[in-house]
Amino acid sequence: MIISGLFSLAAYQNMSQELARSIHAFRRIRLDIPMFDTGEGTFIFESDQQLFNEARTRLALDIGLTNLVILVVAGGASYFLAGKTLAPIERMVEEQKRFISDASHELRTPLTALKTEIEVALREKRISSQEAREMLESNLEEVNKMQMLSNYLLSLNRYQNKTVPLPMDKVPLKSVMEKAIKQVQRTAATKQMKIKKNLQEAAVWGNEMSLVELFVIFLDNAIKYSQPGSAIEISLQPVGNYAVAEISDQGMGIDQKDLPHIFDRFYRADLSRSKIKTDGYGLGLAIAKNIIDLHQGRVEVESILEKGSKFTIFLPTRT
Repeated sequence: MIISGLFSLAAYQNMSQELARSIHAFRRIRLDIPMFDTGEGTFIFESDQQLFNEARTRLALDIGLTNLVILVVAGGASYFLAGKTLAPIERMVEEQKRFISDASHELRTPLTALKTEIEVALREKRISSQEAREMLESNLEEVNKMQMLSNYLLSLNRYQNKTVPLPMDKVPLKSVMEKAIKQVQRTAATKQMKIKKNLQEAAVWGNEMSLVELFVIFLDNAIKYSQPGSAIEISLQPVGNYAVAEISDQGMGIDQKDLPHIFDRFYRADLSRSKIKTDGYGLGLAIAKNIIDLHQGRVEVESILEKGSKFTIFLPTRT
C-alpha cells in the first residue's frame, strides 16, 4: 500500500498539471489568446480556477477510492492466500503433536507393565526360580511389544521421508507375494488357517523389500482379525496398466464408520463387540498406505461386519 500510495501521489501531481495545461489550452483556443498572454499556473478567469479545483478534488477522491478498493481486495486476498499457505503447516504441526502423543501413550503401556511387575517382584522377600522365570517371560513379551512399535515407527518414518528415495527396479510381483505368504505361513498355521492363492505373473516398477512388507501387513491383518480355521484368499492378475492384488478374509469385518480412518496412524477400530482379541498399534495399514503411495498405486476396501473384508491393491505396471 505504501508503494501504491507513492505511485498514486505521483499520478495525482502529473494529472493535476496536465489538467491545468488542458484548461489553459482550451481557453486560449476558444478566445484566440496568444500563448504568451498568461503565465504558467495562472488562469484567465476565476471560473477556470474553480473548475480546476473541482476536477482536482474529484481526481483525489477517485484515486483515494481506488486505493481503498486495492487495500480491501489485496488485504482479503492476502488473508485468504496466507490461510491456504499456512493450512498444510498447521496440519503438519497438529499431526506431529498427535503422533508424539499417541506414540508416548503406546510406549507408556508396556513400560508401566514392566515397572509394575518388577516392583511387585522386589517387594517379595523370597522369589522362586519358577516365579522369576514367569516374570522374565512376561517382561520379554513387553519388550518385544516395544521393539515392534519402534520398528513400525522406523518403517513409517522411512516411507514418509521423501528426501531419501527408495531404489526402484522391475519387480516380479508374484514372487513378492510368495515371499510374503511364506513369512506369515507359521502365524496362519497356529490358527489352523488356510491361505488360498491364485497368482498370475505381473511385473511392477518398485522396491521389492517394501512390496514384501506391504503384503505381509495385509496378510497379517487378515490372519489377526479372522476366526481360527477360516480361510484367506489372495489373488494377483494384470488388468490394463495395473497389477491388481486382492486379499480377502472371513473375519470380523470393519464398520462403515471406521473405513475412512483405517489408514490413519494409531487408529484402531472398536473391537469391544468382537470375540477376537488382538494386539497392535494401528500403524500397519498406515505403513501399507505409504508404500502404495510411493509406488503411485491405490487401494480399495470392501467390508461387511461379521462376514469379512477385501483389500484390492492397484499397482502400475509401467516402467
